[in-house]
Amino acid sequence: QEWTNPFATWDPGDFCNISKIVLPVGAYWSPSIFIIERVDGQNSDPDYMTVTHNGVFYAAQPSQATLTCSLMIFKFPFDTQMCNLSITSLLYPAVTDLVLKPRWTAAELLKQSQSYFLTDGEWKFTNLNISEYTENLDNGEYSVVTYKISLERRPTLYVLNLILPTCALYLLDMAVLLGPSSLEDKINFQIAIILGSSMLAVILNNILPTSSEKPPVIGAH
Repeated sequence: QEWTNPFATWDPGDFCNISKIVLPVGAYWSPSIFIIERVDGQNSDPDYMTVTHNGVFYAAQPSQATLTCSLMIFKFPFDTQMCNLSITSLLYPAVTDLVLKPRWTAAELLKQSQSYFLTDGEWKFTNLNISEYTENLDNGEYSVVTYKISLERRPTLYVLNLILPTCALYLLDMAVLLGPSSLEDKINFQIAIILGSSMLAVILNNILPTSSEKPPVIGAH
């Protein structure tokens, strides 16, 4: 967080050329903000903040948060999800007291975030956009900054473990139906195909998220 207090300025020449000091957080006012989509997490409360001679305050608060995000998995596993991270303060109305502004542009923040996003897991961080608006509530209008995060799923694991085996089962099913085998052999093989398809359906049901309004194509078929 960074803000300016015009009553906390001084001339460095009058104080041994000191242009920056570190003060306890409680020494001056600091804005109280929170994340709208947050459901869980941990904050590391800052003990100190930096003050420059021109009245600029800077306070860093590392935190780890779990956010709610509505998923659309119709194109699973080739889906791209959009999740929002909205920052606001319901203590200070935007019209009279507090207006939130992003410190960096979307391009700068995207480059910085990609350098931190080093995991090689299921998701790939693709894009980030920033929007600023005013939220109308019962007791006033409040400033909100929303970071729209785009994540693309890596489909390789699902293609190898789910889609290819399913396609192989269906091709074998068609080959047996059109083949010269006896009726008894076809029935036995059909039972094996049904059991294999049932196992794949159970696996699919366990790995798919349940927060989507529409089922994925491979789950519906």
